[in-house]
Amino acid sequence: MAKLVAVCTSERKGMRKKNVGEGILVPNFGLEGDAHGGDWHRQVSLLALESIQKMQKLGLDVVPGDFAENLTTEGIDLVTLPIGTKLRIGATGLGEVTQIGKECHTKCAIYYQAGDCVMPKEGIFIRVLEGGPVAVGDAIEVMA
Repeated sequence: MAKLVAVCTSERKGMRKKNVGEGILVPNFGLEGDAHGGDWHRQVSLLALESIQKMQKLGLDVVPGDFAENLTTEGIDLVTLPIGTKLRIGATGLGEVTQIGKECHTKCAIYYQAGDCVMPKEGIFIRVLEGGPVAVGDAIEVMA
């Protein structure tokens, strides 16, 4: 079963996010209290724990949230999900994949430490269709 291993927010864009353990997905906005929320296609970002572990194996001291992702997942191959895929997150949350990866306009601290960053290639973005609470340990499921 795929699950959430971190729920992360930040007060401002351009900074690492902190694992707050739980949050509220708000329809057509994103994660309540997060700087990236809003009426656009990249409301919530997801990154797999497996991607973070790749960077740890390169010697980086990184944890969930350090790549500015909102939701850190485990057990789901995010980058293989086509745009338009629906994800059930927790009991009531529903998101739709809107973007795979992103262009980094400025190199982040992680890039300078490792010479690479996984978020631009392995992170995905969703917009929130149905809201509700989400927390570490919640299931995340690809909907048929």
